Amino acid sequence: MPHKNSQRLFESVTMKNVTLKNRIVMAPMTRQFSPAGVPTDEVAEYYKKRALGEVGLIITEGTVIQRISSSNEKDIPHIYGEKALAGWQKVVEEVHAAGGKIAAQIWHMGVVPYAKNWQPSAAMEGPSGLLVPGKKTGNEMSEADIQDTIKAFAEAALNAKTVGFDAIEIHAAHGYLIDQFFWPEMNLRTDQWGGNTIEKRNRFAVEIIKAIRIAVGDDYPIIIRLSQWKQQDYEARIAHNPEELKQWVLPLSEAGVDIFHCSQRRFWEPEFEGSDLNFAGWVKKITQKPTITVGSVGLSSVFLNAFKGEGSEPSSIDQLIERLENNEFDLVAVGRSLLGDPQWAMKIKENNYDALRGFTKEDLMALK
Repeated sequence: MPHKNSQRLFESVTMKNVTLKNRIVMAPMTRQFSPAGVPTDEVAEYYKKRALGEVGLIITEGTVIQRISSSNEKDIPHIYGEKALAGWQKVVEEVHAAGGKIAAQIWHMGVVPYAKNWQPSAAMEGPSGLLVPGKKTGNEMSEADIQDTIKAFAEAALNAKTVGFDAIEIHAAHGYLIDQFFWPEMNLRTDQWGGNTIEKRNRFAVEIIKAIRIAVGDDYPIIIRLSQWKQQDYEARIAHNPEELKQWVLPLSEAGVDIFHCSQRRFWEPEFEGSDLNFAGWVKKITQKPTITVGSVGLSSVFLNAFKGEGSEPSSIDQLIERLENNEFDLVAVGRSLLGDPQWAMKIKENNYDALRGFTKEDLMALK
């Protein structure tokens, strides 16, 4: 099968003060291989392999901030504490030695289910304590909780910069804490942290971004990951039209976001009727900031099927390259393809499509 020339994917690009050797990004993927929150040498080797495989920017798995209830699983990595930060410093050094760049994704899960074999010593927390719309299982955050959480995000970002990460990404997607504030069915607050407009529900994210910008300085890249869909509801939407999207993303841009990471289940699907632009395309059009597209890149099925134990076969990236050539977005995040094959980017670069391997459920079971 003929393939489009992939040269556009392998152009260098400068974002803020960081130059990437190409436009391929390793998407953040939770792995749970950091005992008690501390990344190991195996974690460092795992990321190093992707840097050696020609990935331009690696975004780590979600690293949780210093709030007792920020994580629902004991082996999710932390971005605080001497041992965890020493582990991340080793990761950064290995990636840099391999010629790569790496950003830390900073995360608070909000109200989510506990792991079966572990739970934090404090209840999960969110804007209204809801697990899903209409079902309260966690704590509604107090003003003090909110202020402490904003501070913890800023401290986490500074920690990431201090140990050498090239950028940070704020996880504000997929129905986790920040996204729970965006989502009207999950944010029922009537104070300054809620309300009946996107602009009002944006405040929590805006204050986090501002605090991070103060902590890391003007030149340090801040990425934010957003999604319309949620793990609780695949059909959920924050913005139903371009005007609502403008109300959502412009305040985030003005607060200090440099790059928008726009998560879709399928990157090729248009975001709104009447336009072929995908989510990343619309956000770039509105903010005039660089965007990252993501969603089933290079595979035949959506990533959520992986949690059902389903595999996926390699698929064409011709449409992806065509959209990139049309400047619809600037960077391309790849998830499961890189999970199963650290050399995926190198094989694309060399047009060695026959050597691409698919994704299997076994790829989730170990660091490869």
